[in-house]
Amino acid sequence: MNINVYTEATPNPATMKFIVNKLLINGSVDYPTKESAEGSTFAKELYKFSFVNGVFFASNFVTVTKTDGTDWEDIEPILKEFVKGAVESELTVRTEEPVEVNFEGSDTEVKIQQILNDYVRPAVEQDGGAIAYKSFEEGVVTVELRGSCSGCPSSTVTLKAGIENLLKRMVPEVQEVVSEAL
Repeated sequence: MNINVYTEATPNPATMKFIVNKLLINGSVDYPTKESAEGSTFAKELYKFSFVNGVFFASNFVTVTKTDGTDWEDIEPILKEFVKGAVESELTVRTEEPVEVNFEGSDTEVKIQQILNDYVRPAVEQDGGAIAYKSFEEGVVTVELRGSCSGCPSSTVTLKAGIENLLKRMVPEVQEVVSEAL
């Protein structure tokens, strides 16, 4: 199979999505630090570049966060070539198998998790990020934003205008949605 790599900007100016014509991983996995990348040969190799500050994988793409002071025009061709080679060499994205998605908690919590999974996750993944449900207490849903969503200037708007409005409409018990900082 001939591997093609193309890039897509994300709402976060510090991250770029590198999309390939092959499935890399079922689900998603975030390696926000060099230390967290131990279980991934692919992520470990990416972190060898001094300008890489975050790595996130989902389905057929890897989102790379760059360090401040680095221009995409300087590093994009280097990363594109690296991603192509890494996919062709079948570098490991994750050593352990992902856990099956099981929603737990009260009926309301399960409903919230199902909505996040079915409606929000695909949209957030399109922008190179991920969302994880953390908790629901006294009308407040806490989520964790990862990948390009982590530290993105427009993530607050996404959280409040998008996710919060959707959940309030579909689950009357929800009063607010907040994001837990990584």
